Amino acid sequence: MSGTSEGPAPAAELNRPTVTESEITTSPRTESPPPSPQPSPSPQPSPSYRSVFTAAPLAMAVVDREGMVTGANAALATLLGRDPESLPGAVAADLVDLASDARTWHAYRELLRGRRSRLRCTRRLKHPEGHALWVRVTVSPLPADDGGVLLSVADIGDQHELQAQLRHLRMHDPVTRLPNRTLFFERLTAALEAEPYEEGGTGRIGLCYLDLDGFKAINDTLGHRVGDQLLAAVAERLKQCAKDAARTGTPLVARLGGDEFALLVEDSTGTEQLADLAESLLDAIQAPFDLSGRRLSVSASIGVVERHAAGTTPTALMQAADTTLYWAKADGKARWTLFDPERNASRVTRQALASTLRPAIDRGEFALEYQPLVGMEDDRVHGVEALIRWHHPRFGTLTPNRFISLAEEDGSIVPLGRWVLRTACRQARDWQVEHPDEPPIFVSVNVAVRQVWDSDLVADVADTLKETGLAPELLQLELTESAVMGSSGRPIQALKALSDMGVRIAIDDFGTGYSNLAYLSRLPVSVLKLDGSFVRGFQYEERAAAPPNPADEVIVEAMVQLAHRLGLTVTAECVETSAQATRLRRIGCDTGQGWLYSRPVSPDRISELLGTPGVQAGVGNP
Repeated sequence: MSGTSEGPAPAAELNRPTVTESEITTSPRTESPPPSPQPSPSPQPSPSYRSVFTAAPLAMAVVDREGMVTGANAALATLLGRDPESLPGAVAADLVDLASDARTWHAYRELLRGRRSRLRCTRRLKHPEGHALWVRVTVSPLPADDGGVLLSVADIGDQHELQAQLRHLRMHDPVTRLPNRTLFFERLTAALEAEPYEEGGTGRIGLCYLDLDGFKAINDTLGHRVGDQLLAAVAERLKQCAKDAARTGTPLVARLGGDEFALLVEDSTGTEQLADLAESLLDAIQAPFDLSGRRLSVSASIGVVERHAAGTTPTALMQAADTTLYWAKADGKARWTLFDPERNASRVTRQALASTLRPAIDRGEFALEYQPLVGMEDDRVHGVEALIRWHHPRFGTLTPNRFISLAEEDGSIVPLGRWVLRTACRQARDWQVEHPDEPPIFVSVNVAVRQVWDSDLVADVADTLKETGLAPELLQLELTESAVMGSSGRPIQALKALSDMGVRIAIDDFGTGYSNLAYLSRLPVSVLKLDGSFVRGFQYEERAAAPPNPADEVIVEAMVQLAHRLGLTVTAECVETSAQATRLRRIGCDTGQGWLYSRPVSPDRISELLGTPGVQAGVGNP
């Protein structure tokens, strides 16, 4: 095309709508030489087919190499609603709108130059009588002797209408008549790919992802017919809410499947707009429904996401909406929840930890630290509590509250607990060997109830003690109060078997659950560990402005006395000040544990403490 003047484009070229690739079909480029620059006579139908051309029912025109109509049959004039006399000399591209988009216009110009062999496209024309006319335009070259091209136009209005009807059926839900998931994602993708700033948009997008609460129960009890009626009624209310909330445009309401609906807000103005929309949706749905004489009340949970469209994908937006809807359900239903990046990051972190927990055991990413249990009377280390740490390669060192619940959920608590038990017992035996002149200290290991149910804890303990050579009385197993109180069957049998073996059984965090001391007399328990909330009530100094609450000390003293009468020893957790230690000692507490004595430390630091005559305040802290 270099060096060849195309001349001015028709006026239609200045306003070209986008055309999809499926609308245009062109044949491969040929290597024919460019036409001679010298003018050639206008092509005319030869006598052999002039009569056929004139009488053919297919609308046709002969076009010269300059794009001018040299001849047209009556069918073309009738189809376009034009005077037959006005067609010769007309610009062919203007007749059938070939210049309305760049790709079709370029292909047409190439065909006129003999560089393409065929052009086919679909066009929507405006008939002089005012109605739309859908046509399929085909342009093919005439024989070389005739020159020019043959333009044919076929009315495809009925075909287009049928295709539109089929598309509507394919893109809409038959129950609610709302756009379905396919159309929703088509609109969502188009909204994210648009250039909003060039069109004066906000560049933001919002989504309300809605799910009916308890819809399955309605289907199961009243039948799917009533369920479908309810869905259709809900759809009408959602459409009305969308219409009422429209600011720059009415949100798209779609049914994504089941009882899930979505409202897409293009060019949203911020979270306030989405919050107002979510509130109106909740109010609309909570109003009772009258369905064939039956009155039903339902509620909905809504996940709300609002963000910049740039950099967002349909998948990412729907994942955020789905997560937020789950939060709304988990927070109590009948509410809307706004997407929170920090909360989502925590969820992602939790999922990442859950997926790597089991392999981390095999990779040796776990370690134990030990916190001393100090006698209140002699300030000596009587025992230690083993506390697990996860040295995660990505998230750093994690404490048990970050991953133990995950381990209990997926069952990895069993192999993890088995590793903790053996490591702690082996370490306790090593301390005993290293300090033969010191009284041996016991090691306390936390046990989850699932370890009792999903494994043979008694056999694991027996094998570990045999393997490490640790005496049973130097092992203490801690279970939480809520896990032990009220238990029966296998857990109690296991605890009794362990107690008969000589292992100590301790109730951790005592005072926060059932607190049933009478029940303790029937359990094989030897130690109570008072929850730190009781000890924190002692946090005051003599010079403090606020006096202590006498009830704190009375309650603790009563629990200690009752425990002693049942033959149990008492350990106080979270001892942080000398004043707390003094008061606990005065009321008869046996051992203390807390930062006053030491934070959880490495095994080497415990070895140093074992060589001292008494643990002074903070001596074990780094």
